[in-house]
Order: sequence, then C-alpha cells, then structure tokens
Amino acid sequence: MPITCIRNAAWIVAWDPAAGRHAYLRDADLVFEGGRISFIGRLYPGAFDTEIPGHDLLVMPGLVDIHSHPSTEPFFRGIREEHGLPTMFMTGLYERGFAFRPDAVGRVAGKTTAYCEMLLTGITSVADLSGIDEGWVDLAARSGLRVFLAPSYASAKWHLTNNWQLQYNWDEPAGRNGFDAALQVIDAAQADPSGRLSGIISPAQIDTCTEDLLRDSHDAAVARNLPFTTHCAKSVNEFNEMTNRHGITPVQWARDIGILGRNTILGHAIFIDEHSWLHWHTREDLGILAATDTSIAHCPSPFARYGQTLEDFGRYTRRGVNIGMGTDVAPHNLIEEMRLAAALARVAAEDITATSLTDVFYAATAGGARALGRTDIGRLEPGAKADLVLVDLKNPWMMPARDPLRSLVYTAADRAIHKVFIDGRLVVDGGKVLTLDHAAALEALTEAQARMIATVPGYDWAQRSADQLTPLSLPMVKGLN
Repeated sequence: MPITCIRNAAWIVAWDPAAGRHAYLRDADLVFEGGRISFIGRLYPGAFDTEIPGHDLLVMPGLVDIHSHPSTEPFFRGIREEHGLPTMFMTGLYERGFAFRPDAVGRVAGKTTAYCEMLLTGITSVADLSGIDEGWVDLAARSGLRVFLAPSYASAKWHLTNNWQLQYNWDEPAGRNGFDAALQVIDAAQADPSGRLSGIISPAQIDTCTEDLLRDSHDAAVARNLPFTTHCAKSVNEFNEMTNRHGITPVQWARDIGILGRNTILGHAIFIDEHSWLHWHTREDLGILAATDTSIAHCPSPFARYGQTLEDFGRYTRRGVNIGMGTDVAPHNLIEEMRLAAALARVAAEDITATSLTDVFYAATAGGARALGRTDIGRLEPGAKADLVLVDLKNPWMMPARDPLRSLVYTAADRAIHKVFIDGRLVVDGGKVLTLDHAAALEALTEAQARMIATVPGYDWAQRSADQLTPLSLPMVKGLN
C-alpha cells in the first residue's frame, strides 16, 4: 500500500488517549499507509511514497456529521431561512414539508450537491437520513465520503388543514414496508466493495411511528450492531402531542418503551422537560439521557432560524450526555454549525464559560464517532482511519493562526480547507471536489427547485403559491426611472 507522509506539519490536532481528548502537537509528522494512520510524532524515520510539506498546514481529523437530510435540504435555499409559523410555535417544518416536495430526479441532485458541500467543508463521515432513491448506494460510494445510510420510514405522515394544528394520516403497513426496504438498502450498503458504507436504522420521528415499529427497529439495530436514530423532542408541537398521548415527555416515553441506549441517537432533543418554552412539571429528561448513555444530534442552525435553541449545550455535557453534531440545513457546513453552537450555548446559559470550542469540536469529531459506535474516526492516532482535513494556515482568513482551531471555526470556516483525505484517498484538493461533478449537480438542483415550486399550490392546504408561503426578501419592481 502507498505510504504518504505529511512532513513537519505546523499543527496537528492529535488524539491524547491517556486524557481521552484532542490536543495540539506542533512541528510533527503524520503518516498514513493505505486507509489508516501509521505514525504521528516527530521525525518519521521510515520510507514513504508521497511527501506533503506541512509547514503551512493544520492537520485535523475529518468532521463527523451524525444528522443530515441531503435529499431535501438543498432545495430550501431561498425558502426556509425565514419561514416559520408563530401559530405553530415558530417552526416552519410541517408547513414546508407538506407543501414543498422535490421529485425523485431532483432528490438525487440534492444529495449530490449536499455531498459536495460536506466534502468542501471537511466532513468525512455522514449519517444520511434520506428517503430511498434509486442509485443511492452507488452515489454514496462514488462520493468518497464515509456514509452511514439511514433510510427513513414511518407509520404516519404529517397532515395540515390549517396553519395551527398538526394532524396525522396513519398507514401502519406502509411503515412496515418502509422498515423492510430500509434493511435491504442497509444490507446493500454494507456489501459495497468500497468498505466505506454502513447503515443506521432510522424510524423517522417518535410521533409518526407506532410503538411496535419503534421497538422492532431498535431490536433490529441491536441485533445487527448498528446505530439507531429517530427524531425526538424536536418541536413544541411534538412535545405537546406526545404528552397528550402518554402523559409523559417524548424522552420519558422513549425510555419506557426501551429504545434508548448506547446505540441510540436522538435527533435534536431540544424540547426536553427543562426547556423554558414548555413549563413542564418534571426535570428528568437529562438524567434519563445520561443514565441510558443515549447520544443526541445537535443541529443549531435550523432551530436558531425559528428563534429556538438547545438550553444549553454545557448543561447537557455537564450532566454526562454525549453530543454529536449534524447539518440539518443548507448549507451542510459543520464548521458553521460549530460556531453557532458555541455562541448560542453562551447566550442560552447567559455565561461565557458555559461551553468552549474544545467541547463543540469534540462533539463534531469524537463525540459523533462515539454516537455511531466508532473509535477509528473523528480522531488522529495510529490505527485510526486516514480521514484527514488539511487547513491552509496561509489563507488570509486564518492569519494570524495563534490558535488555528479558533481561527478556522470563528473566522475562516471552509475558505481555508485545502485538502481532504478519506480512507487515505484524496477527495478535495485546492477547494475542488474530485469525486463528483458539483457544478452539474447545482444546475440540476436549480431546475429541480423550479419544478418543485410550481407544484406547491397542489400540496398546500390553502392552495397558496411558494411566493405566498415564503415571500422574497425584497419586493419586485417592474422598472426604475
């Protein structure tokens, strides 16, 4: 296998196994052989096939995105950024999901676009919570990403007949058929010769799946040694629905039916019983999450756009809850999500010491890997996968790089990412994706969004147009003198 040596890297974000955390290493070499790291330290003495000069580089682990919706979120550029309903506790999720429906051809363009965004922003592993589209396994393999395919299915679909009341259309056989189809896709992913594809069992939402479907899905995940995920405690609407059904919070009900545990990732888990918007009478949910070793996927951007936030990141971690990060939004940029997560945590806690970049970066790397049951990604140490991000310290947005992670997250973001390796393979070079046609995907996405917008009145409960649902940010004029 070819051996690559990154020689004399200015900074390496190396894993300190004794402390169980990341640490900086200065002026050191990193060597990978094939798809795994074989050496990190000073003055590598062995032979190699390729040398990369590292004196102007920060070398860090690839980011781990544990919650994304690539087949739909790219379609909502110019649509969802300021769309929300005060009558539904600010969320626009249900109205948008009901009225804006990309077609099958478009969803492939969405996935391709999102995969390119991920690569360009340093994401090397991703949980893709999409519906099943033709060619998905092949596209994931061609992307070069380490993809955990999580085909979503449900026993019910959300339904609206007004702008304040969430309703459900139940079809339990459809949920069962979706479960069976998801297992087939996961089997195909795990059999892919790339070796980079795996699966996650993903009943869509805790309020749209029957108890039996959730239990059976979790049992299948345990039997197959796979992660299990579902959206839970993501909105006030869901919280109220579940407390009306069961008299307890969504997290408490998830515990009672036996779907929490070390292999479980709850999408969002924002609206727990301590959240200030809810005024619920218990304070048990964080303790339940910690005691069951359940992880959560934190995706700050979509909720911040609704005026909502986790209360707060530091409170969860201090109680022992493992947090990973996700990109439940366009752009699929985990660096920007880290920046926002750190800022919102301080706002929510009213305390600048509540959360540090150390905590948030851990969540976006090793915390996400832990949630996925992996110890060979999200960290740089001998034996780990060669999933690396090389950051250009001479990029103007990185200078001066007194603390390069802070410069990256708070200032430069993806503008400074120079190269990305996944499984030892170069997939981004000089800010260009090498595995997929980004430009063609964007053109296809643009055409597909236009098709989607044209169909909106046929799906909206009040037959409104897209411009009525989400007006442009500025008015249109016919001409100016």
